[in-house]
Amino acid sequence: MEDASKPNKIKTVRPETLEFIILYNQLRGKAFNNNSELADALGFNSASSITEIIKSRQNIDPEKLKIFKEKFGEQLGIRKTAEKPVTQRSEEGIPMYDIIATASGVEVYNDINDSLPVGRMNFPGIEECDFALPVWGHSMYPYLENGCWVALKIINDMKILPGEVYYIEWGDYRMYKRLLASDNPEEVIAHSDNVTEMVGGRLKYAPFPIRIEDIKKLCLVKDIHKKHNH
Repeated sequence: MEDASKPNKIKTVRPETLEFIILYNQLRGKAFNNNSELADALGFNSASSITEIIKSRQNIDPEKLKIFKEKFGEQLGIRKTAEKPVTQRSEEGIPMYDIIATASGVEVYNDINDSLPVGRMNFPGIEECDFALPVWGHSMYPYLENGCWVALKIINDMKILPGEVYYIEWGDYRMYKRLLASDNPEEVIAHSDNVTEMVGGRLKYAPFPIRIEDIKKLCLVKDIHKKHNH
């Protein structure tokens, strides 16, 4: 007796085919106008090949899906890992220059631009800083201790926030001072935090005025790395 029943053939649609159909519907009319145009871009013999995949769920060759995603990757927002530019960071942190930046106003002649970094400073909070210098002297104690390192941010527009501590270069001098507002709008008062040391009954580190236009470099003190006592 002939068995009238026939095995049911269930067509398996592979994941890459479903992915292609979804992406196809997203880009139709945007990245391509019709199936003929898409067939040419993917290397199919005719537009009917595209139609069979979309309408009849004919499984797509995985290599064709790869070409599709590469061809329209920009429209799909796909970034190609192999072509992604690699950002080269030769060194981490900000450069440290071991030049004399005295807080007591001793005349110095060496220029930071003529110096080579002796190391790098790198810890959270100083990412926007430009370089680091040590402190020599005691005029800004206890805020700045002799031998500590200071992370500095260059202030190009020369706008001064009264009361903040700055590294300044003016004339042949370089120093750290707390800059205060002056009665003369063209000047600032260079104030030293150390008001305990006296010489002849006068402050050793007395405040003095500086003309703003004479300041050649202005850097805000952003962070302080104090030396460790062992």
